[in-house]
Amino acid sequence: MKYGDVLTALGLSLNGEQQQALDVFAELLRERAVPAGFVAASDLPRLEERHVLDSLRAGQAFTPSDATAYDLGSGAGLPGIPLAVAIPGCRFVLCEPHRLRAAFLELAVERLGLRNVDVRAGRAEELPPGADVITARAFAPLARAWDATRDLLRPGGRLVYFAGAGLEDPEGEARRLAGDEAEVTLTGLLATSPPLVMMTRT
Repeated sequence: MKYGDVLTALGLSLNGEQQQALDVFAELLRERAVPAGFVAASDLPRLEERHVLDSLRAGQAFTPSDATAYDLGSGAGLPGIPLAVAIPGCRFVLCEPHRLRAAFLELAVERLGLRNVDVRAGRAEELPPGADVITARAFAPLARAWDATRDLLRPGGRLVYFAGAGLEDPEGEARRLAGDEAEVTLTGLLATSPPLVMMTRT
């Protein structure tokens, strides 16, 4: 698969080994995640675009100094695994309460040889505070996601929330929820995808 044009639009650069790892992950999604119901079968024809590349949009929210990222409700490893491939200098914790999905995550981490990933079979509330970045994709409505993450972020840490098409005013809702606890911006903008809401804890 060629990632070049989309990665360029996102300001990301992957070497051949990283692109190969994403291809291996996409095939693992086809082989295991789709039959298990972790990814919809209807997404098969556009699996890379709908899931792998979409996950990489969050890469724009990371800085070189970010050391720890949590992916809440990681499910099939989206967006955590593609981001861990693309940003090897950051340690990712994939938090997933459902045992079968957590087992799939462990398989994917082993298959891809990801040394910067830990799988946590548990709830977000059990994670220690101090995260630099927290990602939430198909995790919960924005209000619940912010409530679950605000105390897990260090000051200056960011929640990166994948807004669905049904969220009519993601920036406005985020500002209402954050009050003076966070600064709100939109990032990860592509014409084919809803925006990412980034809430930076003050």
